[in-house]
Order: sequence, then C-alpha cells, then structure tokens
Amino acid sequence: MKRFIYLFTCCSLLLASCSNFLDQTPQAVVSGDDLNTPENVDKMVTAAYAALGNDHYTAPYSSMWPYGNLRSGDAYKGGDGAGDISEYHFYETFALNRVDNGLTDLLWFRLYVCIGRTNDALARLNAISEDAFPEKVVRQAEVRFLRAHYYFLLKILFKYMPYIDETVAKENYPAISNKALGNDELWTKIADDFRFAADNLPATQPQIGRVNKFAAKAYLAKTLLYQAYKQDESNAVTAVDAATLQQVNALCDEVIGAGRYQLNGDFANNFRAATENSAESVFAIQYSREDGTPKGRLDYGHALDYPMNTDYGCCGFHSPSYNLINAFKTDASGLPMFNTFNDKNISGGSDFQTNTFDPRLDHTAAIPGHPYKYDPKFIYQRAWARAPDVYGSYLSLKEAVLPNDAAFQKIPPFMSSSKNWDIIRYADVLLFKAEALVELGRQDEALALVNSIRTRAGNSTGLLKQSDGSFTSNYKIDVYKPGVNCTWSQDFARQAVRWERRLEFAMEGYRFFDLVRWGIAAEYLNAYFAVEKTRSAHLADAAFKKGRDEYLPVPLNQMNYSKGLYKQNTGW
Repeated sequence: MKRFIYLFTCCSLLLASCSNFLDQTPQAVVSGDDLNTPENVDKMVTAAYAALGNDHYTAPYSSMWPYGNLRSGDAYKGGDGAGDISEYHFYETFALNRVDNGLTDLLWFRLYVCIGRTNDALARLNAISEDAFPEKVVRQAEVRFLRAHYYFLLKILFKYMPYIDETVAKENYPAISNKALGNDELWTKIADDFRFAADNLPATQPQIGRVNKFAAKAYLAKTLLYQAYKQDESNAVTAVDAATLQQVNALCDEVIGAGRYQLNGDFANNFRAATENSAESVFAIQYSREDGTPKGRLDYGHALDYPMNTDYGCCGFHSPSYNLINAFKTDASGLPMFNTFNDKNISGGSDFQTNTFDPRLDHTAAIPGHPYKYDPKFIYQRAWARAPDVYGSYLSLKEAVLPNDAAFQKIPPFMSSSKNWDIIRYADVLLFKAEALVELGRQDEALALVNSIRTRAGNSTGLLKQSDGSFTSNYKIDVYKPGVNCTWSQDFARQAVRWERRLEFAMEGYRFFDLVRWGIAAEYLNAYFAVEKTRSAHLADAAFKKGRDEYLPVPLNQMNYSKGLYKQNTGW
C-alpha cells in the first residue's frame, strides 16, 4: 500500500511538472500574440506580398499560362508529349479534363493560402491603433488590393468560390459555401476591396513593388469590365451593363490622366530584366536573386519554358500554336487578316519573308532561324524544341532571358530568372478603355487608343535584326484609317479591339478569360480545334463543351472536404 501511495504521488508530481512545462511559451517560435506589434504586423503585410510570386510550375498563378494560354488556342502544352504533366494536356484538350485533376486542387489550395496570409495581416492591422502604427490605413489598403487580386484569379478560374474575409473565425470556415454569394455579388466583393485600396493608397510609394492608388484604379477597372458582361448559370453572356462600362471608362481616364504611365517606346522593354518597372508597368510581381536566400526569389511559374539546348537544358513547355503565329500576319495595308489569317499555315523559313507580319511576332515567339531574345549571335534552332514533331518548334519568349543575363538563374534541372512579371501594363488600361467605349457605341473615341498601341508596335523593330542588320521577319503594320483602309463601325471596332488584345498580350496568360468574358469561348475554340487538330495530332480528342468548360470544376478534394456543402460548377 505504501509503495502504491508513493508511486501515485510521484506520478502526480511528474504529471504536474509536465503540465507546467507544457504551459510554457516555446522559445524557438513566435507566438500569435508576439506578432501584434507594429514591426511584426508590417512583416505580415510583407508576407502577403511575398505570396504573389510564391507559385510553382505545377500550379502557376503568376502568369496563368496553363489556364489562360493552353485553353485559348494561343499555346500548346509542350514538353515531351501528352504524358509530360498530363494534367496540362487535359486543360488544353478540355474533353479529357476531370474533377479529380490534382493540379486544379493544388491551384485552389495555393490561392487560398495566399488569401489566408492577407486575412491574417488584415485582422492584425484592424486591431492595432493608428497611433501605434501610423501606416495602418495604407497597409490595410495594400493588403485588400492583394486579397482582391487572389480572389480575382479564383473568380475567373472557378466562377464560384467560398468568400472568406478577416472577420470570419477559422472554426466557421467549413460553414461557408461556394454558392453563399451569387456571381454578381462575388464580383462586387472583389471590387469593394479594390475601391478601398484606390481610396486609401497614395499616388506614389516609397518602395518599388508596393501598389499605389492608380494600380488599384486600373485593377478595379479590370474587375468591373469583367462584371459588366452578365452571365447566366449556363455561363452564357446575356447582357453588357452600360453603367458599369461607364465606371470602367472613368477609372481608366483617372489612370491615364495621372500622367505617370506611358507606353514604352519599344515593346521589347516590357520583357527585359534591364528595363523592368518601366513607365508602362502598372502592377508587377517583383522577383530577385542574390538576395541572401539560397536561390533567390525566382519566377518558378515559368521554370519549364526554356529551350532544350546546352545553354539552358530544359524543358520546352509553353509553345505558341500555329494559329497564333498565323494571327500575326498582316495584309497589303499592314492590317490584321481577321478572316483569312489562318487559311494558309506559316511553315517556317522563307515564309517569314514572303508574308508580312506585325513586329510583335518576334517579341512573342522563339522561331527557328531567328535570334533568341534579341541576340543576333544566339540563333534559336528547331533542335532546341523538346518534341517538335508533337508540338511544333516554336517556344514562348516574353518570360525568357538570355543565359548571360544578370537575372538568369539555373535551378537544376530547370531554368528561371528574377525578371519581373507584369500583371497589368499601361497598354491594358488603354485597351480596357477602348473596349468599354466600343461596347458603349462610342467606337470613334476608341480609335486613337487602338492606334497608339499599333503605332508603338510598328516602332518596335530596333532589336529585331539579324547579325547582318536585316530585319528578322518582313514587318508591315499600319494604323486603322477609317475611309482609307477600313470602315470603323462598332462591329469592326469590336473585332479590332479584341484582335489587339490577342496580339498585344499573347502568351501572357489571360486570353482564355477574355474569350469567356465576351461569351464566345465555345464557338471560337471549337472552330480553332477543327483546323488545328489537322496540324497537330495531340489535339485529336479536343473539344470544348459549351456551358461547362468556361470554368474549371471545383476540385473533387474540395467537394469532399466540404462534406457536401460546396456545389459543383455547371456541367461537371
């Protein structure tokens, strides 16, 4: 009995000791309360910014190339055939995509991780006083801008998603449905964050990379432009709201009137590390190397997109389609060939001299026999493509840098760089405004905007030369001249603006979402497949299902986690 009492007493003391020990604040970590100081709250804002470029080639949400380019007819997946990251092949062909595509689930998860960072930072900002942290309101505006950006991506990808802000307790997350808010209500939530940012951000920021008032106005204009195209539950566009377009026009005027942005003189300077953060850059992801971290803060989202030659080594993904290359052809007047551009396929070699082209072609696509990234001594070869018999021999160029560029970084077996990636350029703002004006029946006011972009394109040939000084391709481009080379009706102007968006932002990640916004995705893509599958066998099974494929499905894992609360997207 004495031994039992002794053992019981010892165990009780030991348990009490353990309990006291476990109640101590760990010394090697920061507790949640420790973060609620002005200095640490500011670091939480920085962490929200850091999420911008924290993506990976398996689910890139920086450039959006697997979702916006592969699904638009502008690009093929590339790589070593359909089985090389087969999930992207499923995106490209539509008919093969499924609700259990693991990379769709990864994309959803990572974007909510980004939103989690913004909500954590906002909750802490809301709780701190302006006396303790004078930058409080500006930082709130920055973080709400970032949150709106992440939700914007989820919105164009999935249409419906659970909207969670900083006021929702984590234990209540499982009770929020992806259909708690309607389509228009979700757009309004996103727009509200951008409005708060526009109202509370300064015109200029002391640090490059922090968003400012005009970046917020530009992104708000983009959001409202999407919201203006009303969709029903079958994803069909049923109307275009004039009042919302008026807001888009007014916001663009404010950005233009600020006088701080302009088109770069040469289109190339939007895609060179040496000229990043230019006067055309409205909102960009900031990357870095040699910044005290092992590999730097690099653009991993584009890590697969480099050629298969000794200077790089991997991996030949993200190949411009034949259709896209053909779209850069111009007619005898130097204008786009809206209806006939794809009648005859450009097969390479002399075709680039016997036809005429918009100069943006050689800024966008790596082409055999042409200088790679403006170096006339570094000529891109067909052998540099990973699987030319499957995906052709072109590669995407805007995201790339030369192997001797200061921004270049090998991350074996892949390549990357610290070159920034623009999310919104000033050219976007001009075309947002032009699109709104055309849809409002004020197409005459849009003419100068479109022509300014075409004029810049025509002036962007200085770096497009061979070693002998001759131009790489046969360039011929002109502006629209109503009554001379065109009839500038509303229908023609609409076609011109949409064409300009395609060429100006080709391979930059948002083409598919334009097609969905305009309500033409099904007709456009099925017409594209009808021709393109005769040129590229990997598209044999491709087909776009109207009323389904405008959006990705809610990932099966997320449906299961919600225990039946989430509702699947139309058609899936």
